[in-house]
Amino acid sequence: MQKARRAVREPSLTDAIIPLVTLAVLVAGSILLFGLDALSGPIQVALVLCAMVAALIALKNGHTWSDVQRAGQGALSSVTSAMFILLAVGALIGVWNLSGTIPTLVYYGIQVLSPTWYYAATALICGVIALSIGSSWTTAGTIGVGLIGIAAMIGVSPAITAGAVISGAYLGDKLSPLSETSILSAQMVKVDIYAHIKRQVWTSVPAFVVAFVVFLVIGIVSGPDAHPPLSTATELHSLNGIYNITPWNLLPLVLLVVLSIRKVPASLALAFSAIFAGILGAFLQPTVMQNFVGGDLGPVLGSIKGVWSAMANGFSIDSGYAEIDRLLSRGGMDSMLITLWLIIAAVTFGALLEEFGLISRLINPLIHSARSTGRLYVTVFGCALGLNLVAGDQYIALVLPARLFRVEFESRGLAPTNLSRLAADSATVTSPLVPWNSCGAFMGAVLGVPTLVYLPYAIFNYVSPILSVLYGITGFKIEKLTPEPTDVPTN
Repeated sequence: MQKARRAVREPSLTDAIIPLVTLAVLVAGSILLFGLDALSGPIQVALVLCAMVAALIALKNGHTWSDVQRAGQGALSSVTSAMFILLAVGALIGVWNLSGTIPTLVYYGIQVLSPTWYYAATALICGVIALSIGSSWTTAGTIGVGLIGIAAMIGVSPAITAGAVISGAYLGDKLSPLSETSILSAQMVKVDIYAHIKRQVWTSVPAFVVAFVVFLVIGIVSGPDAHPPLSTATELHSLNGIYNITPWNLLPLVLLVVLSIRKVPASLALAFSAIFAGILGAFLQPTVMQNFVGGDLGPVLGSIKGVWSAMANGFSIDSGYAEIDRLLSRGGMDSMLITLWLIIAAVTFGALLEEFGLISRLINPLIHSARSTGRLYVTVFGCALGLNLVAGDQYIALVLPARLFRVEFESRGLAPTNLSRLAADSATVTSPLVPWNSCGAFMGAVLGVPTLVYLPYAIFNYVSPILSVLYGITGFKIEKLTPEPTDVPTN
């Protein structure tokens, strides 16, 4: 005879608060004990323990272990796409270093970009690329990596450069009709994607102008470091001596842009670009390929082994110049495994909070207490930012507030485009500011700059939500619902 299922109880406010307090204590403790090395494992352990606490609360409230397992499985399925993208970016970085794509970007970039306006130019370049392809992740993992490499060589700050990369990447992500998050923001509140983007312009463009001016001022005031690691002439000579520098090396980048514009899934586009770069590199960089592989396998087998190894474990080189070796010796799918661990742990914790009503238990009272439009805007922002902190995934932080606040906006006569803009400004843009969020973990991993280090310089990513909330408080650019015309009886 089958055992009767226990009655399921609604979570109490204490139930909802306990996992958040646990998260705050464990994350703060890991950072206090390990510093920036906390992201190499301690924070992952903290998030797993937090997920266990959430699971115990669910069991206490009458849910079964099978329910907990299903919630965990749903969490993993929700980040499958992100996992493949992350692995593909790791493979791409390794092969692009092997084939000469990133060294060529650095070689030309050093000659064109001046330290004085380097940060501003970085933000602008990444903004244009992200607007074209609709992906902040792809932009940061390709052009962003090259720009960080140039920064290290010309003596400007990699941390500020990373902030500029992220500022530009998220500007393009928010304003591109190809962006998944822009499409999702519009779909969740049932508005046209172009209507959504039109409203996004009012916060995104002013925020980017502020960021651009700040980056320009920083560049003018600070300039390059007093003691850059190498002279530009030495860097250029070294790169040109190691690689066959030619514009043909940039064809994998061109292919990636074309595939992205044609809406090929990001993981496939990245993988195709990596494989194409490997094939091209076999012809254009035979010496680099031979030195990397070693032995005497012949050009065909040697090239296959080299590309395969670079995709799996990354590229490494010993050129005799420390800065060049640090720039090029990286990548590979295995370099992303710690980041994948972080994302899986964070998203599983967030999924348990959502599945068992712990998030709703916290948010619903906030909705009822937000009586003015300004307070409603602050509440939506607080919820989205809080979900980025506790759920670890921008999609949860974007979808849940849009779903929970949609009826409230409608009941107050506020057009749904207000909510789509606010949700994107609050959730999408703040996600790379959280080290254990999938976006923050990704950006820190591919750019090689810890999230907490670049955070002060991701200027667009906190100016944009500030402007969005200020609009709500002041009533600027807040659209009201247009009453539907009623039929007037005629005699």
